[in-house]
Amino acid sequence: MPTEILMPALSPTMEEGTLAKWLVKEGDTVSSGDLLAEIETDKATMEFEAVDEGIVGKILVPEGTEGVKVNTPIAVLLEEGESAGDIASAPKAAPAAAAGNEAAPAASEAPAAAPTPAPAAPKGADGGRVFASPLARRIAADKGLDLSQIAGSGPHGRIVKADVIGATAQPAAAAAAAPAAAAPATPAAAPAAAPSGPSADMVARMYEGREYEEVKLDGMRKTIAARLSEAKQTIPHFYLRRDIKLDALMKFRAQLNKQLEGRGVKLSVNDFIIKAVANALQQVPDCNAVWAGDRVLKLKPSDVAVAVAIEGGLFTPVLKDADMKSLSALSTEMKDLATRARDRKLAPQEYQGGSFAISNLGMFGIDNFDAIVNPPHAGILAVGSGVKKPVVGADGELTVATVMSVTMSVDHRVIDGALGAQLLQAIVDNLENPMVMLA
Repeated sequence: MPTEILMPALSPTMEEGTLAKWLVKEGDTVSSGDLLAEIETDKATMEFEAVDEGIVGKILVPEGTEGVKVNTPIAVLLEEGESAGDIASAPKAAPAAAAGNEAAPAASEAPAAAPTPAPAAPKGADGGRVFASPLARRIAADKGLDLSQIAGSGPHGRIVKADVIGATAQPAAAAAAAPAAAAPATPAAAPAAAPSGPSADMVARMYEGREYEEVKLDGMRKTIAARLSEAKQTIPHFYLRRDIKLDALMKFRAQLNKQLEGRGVKLSVNDFIIKAVANALQQVPDCNAVWAGDRVLKLKPSDVAVAVAIEGGLFTPVLKDADMKSLSALSTEMKDLATRARDRKLAPQEYQGGSFAISNLGMFGIDNFDAIVNPPHAGILAVGSGVKKPVVGADGELTVATVMSVTMSVDHRVIDGALGAQLLQAIVDNLENPMVMLA
């Protein structure tokens, strides 16, 4: 029986993507794990693997198609012994989100031999989607299996044909043992819609007769606009500012870099900032937390996200267990993540997660700025450039020091003012006494 290949969800938040390139053609034989296509999400271009074996009978969505919804049929896979003639009527792909496209005319009556669509993607006990191949879903439906109770052996834990062949159906009574919670008798009133500003047509009319270029928003720009608008509207930000003396750090950095020349490692000030933040999250563990809607999740490891500017947007790759890593290891990992971020080659698990972020514009000559908290993080440190300034020394004498201004934006739902001040003080202490970070 012909099997539909569906547009995959390559990240938990993916709703649609661009089918950038097919890596197979009609008539090719594929096995589980073979690469089928390159899919562009809002953040990266990722390779899509086959989860079943068979022959590519028909490609339904041509490469370059934008706005393909998750679970839309993109190709048809034939089993052994079948031919393209068995595909009497290819499933219709959902229309791409191209501007100005009119609705397609009604499809002609489908013959009985059309491929049977796979059952809808099942939900796990926590409400999350269970990832399974179309063939595995069909076999599970025929056998009365609950896919949420089956461990997948395919790529990224996906349930494939072999996982359901030997599984046995659960008793019907067990399947019905967990009824859904009853809906409230009276639905809560919907919140008032936030002002959206003038429409695109209204703005365009304001500039009639003026020369301009219209730039189409790609997926990344749309996501940035939506997430940061939501962040500013829903997160109660407050801001803490400090000046940090960098002279001891600059001297220590020069010594380390001289000793590391033979290993090809050159530490940046940003590497020290990452380490300082990671250690501070361990020193003030109540700040190592994220907002989770109706609760706060307190993390044990220090997973620090760092903003990386790329053409048309930014990534925030996450350095996991940053408190446990040496400065040279952090430096090497950060360079690798930044390079692959600019090439849009990061996997979702490399830019999702973390509890705190760093945004450094010091290399652009910015003295100070306020950053927007990136949910679900509890805070973000905005870092300015280090400049020489007159300061009053401990002995009361006026002297010159290299000073860096930082602003910490904090989610007040997670971190209160005094607690945030403790975290920022720990960051300052780590940077002004850099040798302590190696202890």
